[in-house]
Amino acid sequence: MKRILIADDHETVRSGLRAVLEGRAGWEVVVEARDGKEAVAGAVEKRPDVAIVDYAMPFLTGIEVARRIREHQQITEILIFTMHDSDVLALQAFQAGARAFLLKSDANKMLLAAVESLITHKPFYAGSFPSELKGMVTGKSEPNQVLSPREKTIVKLVAEGHSNKGVSAILNLSIKTTETHRAAAMRKLNINSTAGLVRYAVRSKLVEA
Repeated sequence: MKRILIADDHETVRSGLRAVLEGRAGWEVVVEARDGKEAVAGAVEKRPDVAIVDYAMPFLTGIEVARRIREHQQITEILIFTMHDSDVLALQAFQAGARAFLLKSDANKMLLAAVESLITHKPFYAGSFPSELKGMVTGKSEPNQVLSPREKTIVKLVAEGHSNKGVSAILNLSIKTTETHRAAAMRKLNINSTAGLVRYAVRSKLVEA
């Protein structure tokens, strides 16, 4: 059973999405959230396979929801759902940790395909996108472009010899948040050691050799 979270401040939208998604065998909506705070709490508690998150919600935007979910866990694949056709917004969504971006006007044609893509851990973006976003979606960009600004900063500090505790103190983050960002960076870069991070940082000129 694939478990899905829906976050939208309009009940009619949530009901419509639930009907479409649960019409697919093996899919279940396990959380409905009315605002950004509920979306984060639901994702952290239930750890669904996919979260469909409206961009414009009370308390937290969909971008901030994606960012906060990623601070807690890497399991849930996130789709930002919006009426705003914007390459900039799409780029921000992927940088925040989302792996799919879908316009509400395209939902009838593409929602199921987008969710199916995320269930198999493949990104989804239907637009005609700029090269930087294309690289993030296809995985063909240089790794340094894929890392978020926060992840690059943490990799740089680790490569300079700082421990997780030291990085947390410098950036005013909790150790858990630092560890989450570090783990996400290592996963994206396919690196499994601190030495590997140092080599990457030098090669990418994040630090001097």
